[in-house]
Formats: sequence, C-alpha cells, structure tokens
Amino acid sequence: MRDEIATALKQATKDQDKRRVGTLRLVNAAIKDRDIANRTAGKEAASDDELRQLLAKMIKQREESAKIYAENNRAELAEAEREEIAIIKTFLPSQMDEAEMAAAVAEAVAATGAKAMSDMGTVMAFLKTKHAGRMDFGKANGLVKSALTAG
Repeated sequence: MRDEIATALKQATKDQDKRRVGTLRLVNAAIKDRDIANRTAGKEAASDDELRQLLAKMIKQREESAKIYAENNRAELAEAEREEIAIIKTFLPSQMDEAEMAAAVAEAVAATGAKAMSDMGTVMAFLKTKHAGRMDFGKANGLVKSALTAG
C-alpha cells in the first residue's frame, strides 16, 4: 500500500495535479506519524490494515469538515474536502453497501453465538477482524444493536 501511494504521488507530481499532490503528501505524513508512534511503542511499522484504518479515519474527518463548510455556506471549501475524500478512497477497498453489511452482521452474530447486548463487543471485534477497511463500523454498530435487541 505504501508503494502504491508513493507511485501515485510521483505520477501526480509529474501531472502537476496540485490537489492530488497535496492530499497524497498529507497521507504520507499521516503514515509516517503512525510508523513513528508504533516505533516508540516498540511495535513494527504500521500494517496495511492499520493503514486502511488510518485512511478511513482521514476520510471521516474530511466528511465532517465538508459538512461544516456546507452548513456555513463555504461551498468551495466543502468541495475541496470532497475531492480529497475521492482521492483517499482510491486506496481503500470498495465499501460494503447496506445489504452486505446486514449479511455480515447476521453472520457475525451467528458465528459468535451472541444473544444479548453484553455480547456486542465480541460481535464488533469479529467484524473488525474480518471486514477491516470495507465496513463503516459506525453504521455497523447500529445494525449490531438492532440485531441483538431483536433476537
């Protein structure tokens, strides 16, 4: 994943795509920060799963910023955030739709034998290990709650 981002940065620099260059430099800086944090904690460099989680977090931050900009009639800033989101998303696997998420939650509940809300952490941990980078865990949280309260 690091090589893919580095290659994309080189190409964006050659193409003189300022938005893409700036966004990819921010991504590289975030990756280096994560690697430094891991090293100081005595861990190895961030894995691809950790990088996917980092990119998902960056997307979520930009979505929140775009929403705030749109609410305050700053359409140009909101659009800039959306462009960065589109660039970052190219490095993530495609996200699950609602039906896929519901099926994954049902599978996780069955696989873990979850029966009550006290089992929610077990179900979420199962989903995070199996569907990291492809699932919006904020939405999944609601689906797991409804599955456990309905069952």
